[in-house]
Amino acid sequence: MHVGRWPLLRAVLFDLDGTLIDSAQDLARAANAMRSARNLPPLPLAQYRPHGGSGARGMLGEAFGLVPGHPDYDAFKQEFLDHYETLMFDTTQPFAGVREQLAGLEAAGLAWGVVTNKAERFALPLTAALGLQGSATVGGDTTPHTKPHPAPLLEAARRLGLDPAHCLYVGDDERDVIAGRAAGMATAAAAWGYLGVHTPHEQWGADILLAEPSDLLKALGLA
Repeated sequence: MHVGRWPLLRAVLFDLDGTLIDSAQDLARAANAMRSARNLPPLPLAQYRPHGGSGARGMLGEAFGLVPGHPDYDAFKQEFLDHYETLMFDTTQPFAGVREQLAGLEAAGLAWGVVTNKAERFALPLTAALGLQGSATVGGDTTPHTKPHPAPLLEAARRLGLDPAHCLYVGDDERDVIAGRAAGMATAAAAWGYLGVHTPHEQWGADILLAEPSDLLKALGLA
């Protein structure tokens, strides 16, 4: 099967938060609920948004200045996750254009799946509710490692029965590109996502830079 400009491509794997779905508002609301319980004012979404791809770690760092290793971090993380679980379906939706791109991949005979650092406790019900399961969903606790380790991406390729070299990984964080390259996959940076606060996405070394979801099929020569 010859697929556009990528003749060896058989599957496209995606990060979840900030790539397929916009979950920043629900993540921010969970953090602000914790601030409210401590009589602290809410922080604006714009302050939380760049950290959306880092989940609890990003939200707690912004809301309370807590980082892993702090004596209170684990208790705060559990409290955050319990809050988030009650509201993670409230406003989270796929980014505009995502569903059309997935349909285009399927029409071209390509498989697709999700590889996220979000724990299965959240990733599986969320992708199911939004119809984003694809052919494989690998969470942050599916393997012993999280991205930027390549293990989750390699597990997704295994589940699809594919050589990693026949996969493209799309993500909105530098660790996604690092993980994809370590797994032997081509990589694409999703510039519509959260992007983090460190290295500009143009400098991540991704094979493709995507300004918006609709750029994916074009970059693959399928639109």
